[in-house]
Amino acid sequence: MEPGNGTQTSEFLLLGLSKALELQDLIFGLFLSMYLITVLGNLLIILAVSSDSHLHTPMYFFLSNLSLVDICFTSTTIPKMLVNIQTQSKVITYEGCITQMYFYTLFVVLDNFILTVMAYDRFVAICHPLHYMVIMRPRLCGLLVLLSWIMSILNSLLESLMVLCLSFCSDLEIPHFFCELNQVIKLACSDTFLNNIILYFLLVLLGGGPLVGILYSYSKIVFSICAIPSAQGKYKAFSTCASHLSVVSLFYGTCLGVYLSSTAPQNTHSSAIASVMYTVATPMLNPFIYSLRNKDIKRALVRFFGR
Repeated sequence: MEPGNGTQTSEFLLLGLSKALELQDLIFGLFLSMYLITVLGNLLIILAVSSDSHLHTPMYFFLSNLSLVDICFTSTTIPKMLVNIQTQSKVITYEGCITQMYFYTLFVVLDNFILTVMAYDRFVAICHPLHYMVIMRPRLCGLLVLLSWIMSILNSLLESLMVLCLSFCSDLEIPHFFCELNQVIKLACSDTFLNNIILYFLLVLLGGGPLVGILYSYSKIVFSICAIPSAQGKYKAFSTCASHLSVVSLFYGTCLGVYLSSTAPQNTHSSAIASVMYTVATPMLNPFIYSLRNKDIKRALVRFFGR
Protein backbone atom coordinates (compact mmCIF):
# COMPACT_ATOMS: atom_id res chain seq x y z
CA MET A 1 0.00 0.00 0.00
CA GLU A 2 1.42 3.36 -0.95
CA PRO A 3 1.96 6.03 1.68
CA GLY A 4 -0.87 8.44 1.95
CA ASN A 5 -3.18 10.16 4.32
CA GLY A 6 -5.34 8.26 6.84
CA THR A 7 -8.45 8.27 4.65
CA GLN A 8 -6.61 6.22 1.96
CA THR A 9 -5.64 3.47 4.40
CA SER A 10 -8.02 0.54 3.90
CA GLU A 11 -7.01 -1.96 6.58
CA PHE A 12 -4.63 -2.98 9.37
CA LEU A 13 -3.36 -6.40 10.38
CA LEU A 14 -3.79 -7.54 14.00
CA LEU A 15 -0.97 -10.01 14.69
CA GLY A 16 -2.64 -11.31 17.86
CA LEU A 17 -0.98 -12.95 20.84
CA SER A 18 0.86 -15.72 19.02
CA LYS A 19 1.83 -16.64 15.47
CA ALA A 20 1.88 -20.37 16.27
CA LEU A 21 -1.01 -22.03 14.41
CA GLU A 22 -1.19 -24.91 16.89
CA LEU A 23 -2.02 -22.45 19.70
CA GLN A 24 -4.91 -20.71 17.96
CA ASP A 25 -7.58 -23.19 19.07
CA LEU A 26 -6.32 -22.98 22.66
CA ILE A 27 -6.33 -19.17 22.58
CA PHE A 28 -9.82 -19.15 21.03
CA GLY A 29 -11.24 -21.47 23.70
CA LEU A 30 -9.53 -19.62 26.55
CA PHE A 31 -10.65 -16.14 25.49
CA LEU A 32 -14.17 -17.26 24.61
CA SER A 33 -14.50 -18.77 28.10
CA MET A 34 -13.11 -15.64 29.77
CA TYR A 35 -15.41 -13.40 27.74
CA LEU A 36 -18.52 -15.43 28.59
CA ILE A 37 -17.58 -15.50 32.28
CA THR A 38 -17.01 -11.73 32.24
CA VAL A 39 -20.36 -10.97 30.60
CA LEU A 40 -22.31 -13.44 32.76
CA GLY A 41 -20.64 -12.41 36.04
CA ASN A 42 -21.14 -8.68 35.49
CA LEU A 43 -24.70 -9.18 34.24
CA LEU A 44 -25.50 -11.05 37.46
CA ILE A 45 -24.25 -8.11 39.53
CA ILE A 46 -26.37 -5.66 37.50
CA LEU A 47 -29.34 -8.00 37.87
CA ALA A 48 -28.85 -8.34 41.64
CA VAL A 49 -28.56 -4.58 42.19
CA SER A 50 -31.51 -3.65 39.98
CA SER A 51 -33.85 -6.34 41.36
CA ASP A 52 -33.28 -5.81 45.10
CA SER A 53 -34.45 -2.55 46.68
CA HIS A 54 -32.04 -3.11 49.59
CA LEU A 55 -29.16 -2.63 47.16
CA HIS A 56 -30.40 0.72 45.84
CA THR A 57 -27.59 2.56 47.61
CA PRO A 58 -24.71 4.68 46.24
CA MET A 59 -22.15 1.88 46.67
CA TYR A 60 -24.14 -0.64 44.65
CA PHE A 61 -25.21 2.00 42.13
CA PHE A 62 -21.53 2.62 41.32
CA LEU A 63 -20.83 -1.12 41.34
CA SER A 64 -23.54 -1.79 38.75
CA ASN A 65 -22.10 0.98 36.57
CA LEU A 66 -18.64 -0.58 36.89
CA SER A 67 -20.07 -3.93 35.79
CA LEU A 68 -21.73 -2.32 32.76
CA VAL A 69 -18.47 -0.61 31.78
CA ASP A 70 -16.54 -3.88 32.17
CA ILE A 71 -18.95 -5.66 29.81
CA CYS A 72 -18.55 -2.90 27.22
CA PHE A 73 -14.78 -2.80 27.79
CA THR A 74 -14.22 -6.46 26.93
CA SER A 75 -16.81 -6.38 24.13
CA THR A 76 -14.75 -3.85 22.17
CA THR A 77 -11.76 -6.18 21.79
CA ILE A 78 -12.48 -9.88 22.41
CA PRO A 79 -15.27 -10.55 19.81
CA LYS A 80 -13.13 -9.21 16.95
CA MET A 81 -10.18 -11.28 18.15
CA LEU A 82 -12.33 -14.43 18.26
CA VAL A 83 -13.70 -13.77 14.76
CA ASN A 84 -10.18 -13.29 13.38
CA ILE A 85 -9.00 -16.58 14.91
CA GLN A 86 -12.08 -18.45 13.67
CA THR A 87 -11.79 -17.09 10.12
CA GLN A 88 -7.96 -17.33 10.16
CA SER A 89 -7.77 -13.67 9.19
CA LYS A 90 -5.78 -10.88 10.79
CA VAL A 91 -7.49 -8.06 8.94
CA ILE A 92 -9.36 -5.18 10.56
CA THR A 93 -10.59 -2.33 8.39
CA TYR A 94 -9.36 1.21 8.91
CA GLU A 95 -12.82 2.31 10.04
CA GLY A 96 -13.10 -0.73 12.31
CA CYS A 97 -9.71 -0.02 13.86
CA ILE A 98 -10.55 3.62 14.57
CA THR A 99 -13.93 2.60 16.02
CA GLN A 100 -12.37 -0.08 18.21
CA MET A 101 -9.69 2.34 19.39
CA TYR A 102 -12.34 4.97 20.21
CA PHE A 103 -14.47 2.66 22.34
CA TYR A 104 -11.48 0.97 23.98
CA THR A 105 -10.09 4.37 25.05
CA LEU A 106 -13.56 5.46 26.17
CA PHE A 107 -14.19 2.48 28.44
CA VAL A 108 -10.69 2.17 29.91
CA VAL A 109 -10.83 5.83 31.02
CA LEU A 110 -14.42 5.41 32.20
CA ASP A 111 -13.39 2.35 34.24
CA ASN A 112 -10.73 4.53 35.84
CA PHE A 113 -13.22 7.28 36.73
CA ILE A 114 -15.80 4.88 38.16
CA LEU A 115 -13.16 3.32 40.43
CA THR A 116 -12.25 6.84 41.60
CA VAL A 117 -15.88 7.70 42.34
CA MET A 118 -16.21 4.43 44.27
CA ALA A 119 -13.15 5.37 46.34
CA TYR A 120 -14.78 8.70 47.19
CA ASP A 121 -17.96 6.87 48.18
CA ARG A 122 -15.99 4.63 50.58
CA PHE A 123 -14.16 7.71 51.94
CA VAL A 124 -17.44 9.42 52.81
CA ALA A 125 -18.94 6.22 54.25
CA ILE A 126 -16.01 5.56 56.62
CA CYS A 127 -14.74 9.06 57.40
CA HIS A 128 -18.12 10.83 57.57
CA PRO A 129 -20.66 8.07 58.35
CA LEU A 130 -23.21 10.37 60.00
CA HIS A 131 -23.38 12.60 56.92
CA TYR A 132 -23.16 9.80 54.33
CA MET A 133 -26.77 9.89 53.12
CA VAL A 134 -26.75 13.69 53.11
CA ILE A 135 -23.56 13.92 51.02
CA MET A 136 -24.10 10.95 48.70
CA ARG A 137 -27.52 11.98 47.47
CA PRO A 138 -28.92 10.20 44.37
CA ARG A 139 -28.56 13.43 42.41
CA LEU A 140 -24.84 13.70 43.26
CA CYS A 141 -24.26 10.02 42.43
CA GLY A 142 -25.92 10.42 39.05
CA LEU A 143 -23.96 13.61 38.38
CA LEU A 144 -20.63 11.93 39.19
CA VAL A 145 -21.36 9.08 36.77
CA LEU A 146 -22.58 11.52 34.10
CA LEU A 147 -19.42 13.63 34.40
CA SER A 148 -17.32 10.47 34.14
CA TRP A 149 -19.08 9.56 30.88
CA ILE A 150 -18.73 13.07 29.44
CA MET A 151 -15.02 13.37 30.24
CA SER A 152 -14.31 9.88 28.87
CA ILE A 153 -16.22 10.57 25.64
CA LEU A 154 -14.44 13.90 25.08
CA ASN A 155 -11.03 12.35 25.74
CA SER A 156 -11.68 9.42 23.40
CA LEU A 157 -13.04 11.74 20.70
CA LEU A 158 -9.95 13.95 20.88
CA GLU A 159 -7.56 11.00 20.68
CA SER A 160 -9.42 9.46 17.73
CA LEU A 161 -9.56 12.73 15.79
CA MET A 162 -5.82 13.15 16.27
CA VAL A 163 -5.22 9.69 14.78
CA LEU A 164 -7.49 10.50 11.81
CA CYS A 165 -5.08 13.29 10.89
CA LEU A 166 -2.12 10.90 10.60
CA SER A 167 -0.69 9.34 7.45
CA PHE A 168 0.15 5.62 7.38
CA CYS A 169 2.79 3.80 5.35
CA SER A 170 2.89 0.31 3.87
CA ASP A 171 3.74 -1.45 7.17
CA LEU A 172 0.34 -1.68 8.86
CA GLU A 173 0.94 -4.65 11.16
CA ILE A 174 -0.19 -4.09 14.76
CA PRO A 175 1.61 -6.46 17.19
CA HIS A 176 -1.48 -6.73 19.36
CA PHE A 177 -4.90 -8.39 19.45
CA PHE A 178 -6.73 -5.05 19.19
CA CYS A 179 -6.11 -1.51 17.94
CA GLU A 180 -4.43 0.07 20.94
CA LEU A 181 -3.89 3.80 20.61
CA ASN A 182 -0.11 3.97 21.08
CA GLN A 183 0.44 0.97 18.76
CA VAL A 184 -1.53 2.66 15.97
CA ILE A 185 0.37 5.92 16.43
CA LYS A 186 3.69 4.04 16.04
CA LEU A 187 2.63 2.93 12.53
CA ALA A 188 2.21 6.49 11.24
CA CYS A 189 4.72 7.89 8.77
CA SER A 190 3.73 11.49 9.45
CA ASP A 191 4.93 13.52 12.42
CA THR A 192 3.46 12.11 15.63
CA PHE A 193 5.07 14.57 18.06
CA LEU A 194 1.79 16.37 18.82
CA ASN A 195 -0.06 13.06 19.17
CA ASN A 196 2.49 11.77 21.67
CA ILE A 197 2.47 15.01 23.65
CA ILE A 198 -1.33 14.94 23.92
CA LEU A 199 -1.34 11.20 24.64
CA TYR A 200 1.07 11.44 27.57
CA PHE A 201 -0.48 14.66 28.86
CA LEU A 202 -3.93 13.05 28.98
CA LEU A 203 -2.43 9.86 30.42
CA VAL A 204 -0.96 11.83 33.33
CA LEU A 205 -4.08 13.99 33.73
CA LEU A 206 -6.78 11.31 33.40
CA GLY A 207 -4.72 8.43 34.79
CA GLY A 208 -2.53 10.07 37.41
CA GLY A 209 -5.20 12.50 38.64
CA PRO A 210 -7.75 9.81 39.61
CA LEU A 211 -4.97 7.67 41.08
CA VAL A 212 -3.94 10.54 43.34
CA GLY A 213 -7.59 10.94 44.36
CA ILE A 214 -7.85 7.24 45.18
CA LEU A 215 -4.62 7.28 47.21
CA TYR A 216 -5.77 10.37 49.10
CA SER A 217 -9.16 8.79 49.87
CA TYR A 218 -7.54 5.62 51.17
CA SER A 219 -4.99 7.51 53.25
CA LYS A 220 -7.90 9.21 55.04
CA ILE A 221 -9.71 5.86 55.32
CA VAL A 222 -6.66 4.22 56.93
CA PHE A 223 -6.34 7.01 59.50
CA SER A 224 -10.06 6.77 60.30
CA ILE A 225 -9.88 2.98 60.70
CA CYS A 226 -6.84 3.25 62.98
CA ALA A 227 -8.77 5.66 65.19
CA ILE A 228 -11.54 3.09 65.78
CA PRO A 229 -10.99 1.65 69.30
CA SER A 230 -12.38 -1.88 68.85
CA ALA A 231 -10.83 -4.57 66.67
CA GLN A 232 -14.29 -5.63 65.49
CA GLY A 233 -15.06 -2.08 64.42
CA LYS A 234 -11.79 -1.87 62.50
CA TYR A 235 -12.50 -5.15 60.72
CA LYS A 236 -16.04 -4.08 59.81
CA ALA A 237 -14.84 -0.74 58.43
CA PHE A 238 -12.02 -2.32 56.44
CA SER A 239 -14.27 -5.06 55.01
CA THR A 240 -16.51 -2.41 53.40
CA CYS A 241 -13.67 -1.23 51.15
CA ALA A 242 -11.53 -4.39 50.85
CA SER A 243 -13.17 -5.52 47.59
CA HIS A 244 -12.79 -2.11 45.96
CA LEU A 245 -9.17 -1.87 47.09
CA SER A 246 -8.48 -5.28 45.54
CA VAL A 247 -9.98 -4.22 42.20
CA VAL A 248 -8.09 -0.90 42.22
CA SER A 249 -4.80 -2.67 42.96
CA LEU A 250 -5.40 -5.19 40.17
CA PHE A 251 -6.45 -2.56 37.60
CA TYR A 252 -3.73 0.02 38.29
CA GLY A 253 -1.04 -2.58 38.92
CA THR A 254 -1.53 -4.24 35.53
CA CYS A 255 -2.06 -0.93 33.67
CA LEU A 256 1.09 0.64 35.08
CA GLY A 257 3.03 -2.56 34.46
CA VAL A 258 2.05 -2.62 30.78
CA TYR A 259 2.61 1.07 30.05
CA LEU A 260 5.85 1.40 31.99
CA SER A 261 7.28 -1.72 30.37
CA SER A 262 6.21 -0.49 26.92
CA THR A 263 8.77 2.32 27.17
CA ALA A 264 11.61 -0.19 27.36
CA PRO A 265 12.94 -1.96 24.25
CA GLN A 266 11.41 -5.45 24.29
CA ASN A 267 9.34 -7.93 22.35
CA THR A 268 6.09 -6.15 21.49
CA HIS A 269 4.19 -9.44 21.77
CA SER A 270 5.16 -9.53 25.45
CA SER A 271 3.39 -6.21 25.94
CA ALA A 272 0.30 -7.57 24.17
CA ILE A 273 0.22 -10.62 26.41
CA ALA A 274 0.71 -8.45 29.52
CA SER A 275 -2.19 -6.18 28.50
CA VAL A 276 -4.51 -9.19 28.71
CA MET A 277 -4.41 -8.71 32.49
CA TYR A 278 -6.26 -5.39 32.56
CA THR A 279 -8.28 -5.75 29.35
CA VAL A 280 -9.64 -9.25 30.03
CA ALA A 281 -8.60 -10.69 33.39
CA THR A 282 -9.54 -7.69 35.57
CA PRO A 283 -13.12 -7.30 34.21
CA MET A 284 -13.56 -11.07 34.59
CA LEU A 285 -12.34 -11.12 38.20
CA ASN A 286 -14.32 -8.07 39.37
CA PRO A 287 -17.63 -9.96 39.85
CA PHE A 288 -15.88 -12.68 41.86
CA ILE A 289 -14.07 -10.14 44.05
CA TYR A 290 -17.27 -8.24 44.81
CA SER A 291 -19.66 -11.17 45.14
CA LEU A 292 -17.63 -13.82 47.00
CA ARG A 293 -17.21 -11.58 50.05
CA ASN A 294 -20.54 -9.81 49.73
CA LYS A 295 -23.51 -11.39 51.48
CA ASP A 296 -25.91 -8.74 50.13
CA ILE A 297 -25.15 -9.65 46.51
CA LYS A 298 -25.49 -13.38 47.23
CA ARG A 299 -28.76 -12.83 49.08
CA ALA A 300 -30.16 -10.71 46.25
CA LEU A 301 -29.28 -13.35 43.63
CA VAL A 302 -30.78 -16.17 45.71
CA ARG A 303 -33.92 -14.11 46.21
CA PHE A 304 -34.17 -13.34 42.49
CA PHE A 305 -33.68 -16.89 41.24
CA GLY A 306 -35.87 -18.19 44.04
CA ARG A 307 -38.80 -16.43 42.42
